[in-house]
Amino acid sequence: MSKFKIAHLREQGQDMIIIPLDAQFHYKSESEQSDIIDELQLCASSAGLAGIVVVVWCLGNRVHFIAPEPWHPFFRSLSWNTIMANLNKELTCD
Repeated sequence: MSKFKIAHLREQGQDMIIIPLDAQFHYKSESEQSDIIDELQLCASSAGLAGIVVVVWCLGNRVHFIAPEPWHPFFRSLSWNTIMANLNKELTCD
């Protein structure tokens, strides 16, 4: 079982499930990243959380994310500290 501290919030009229991941996520293939996101989305939905999963990770001084294109300006504006300060739930996945 994996546990993730997450930020479940509503911004821009959209429900977002922000999941910080380890920097090693950056080095996974696009296919592996996509599979992980799909698994996290299924887990979040099974847990009754509304919204789209957005994974974020910090590499060096830069925050990286995979999010729908219209949300990119919002995520570009966030610092790692802001993301971590807004974690408000825990998600447990099998």
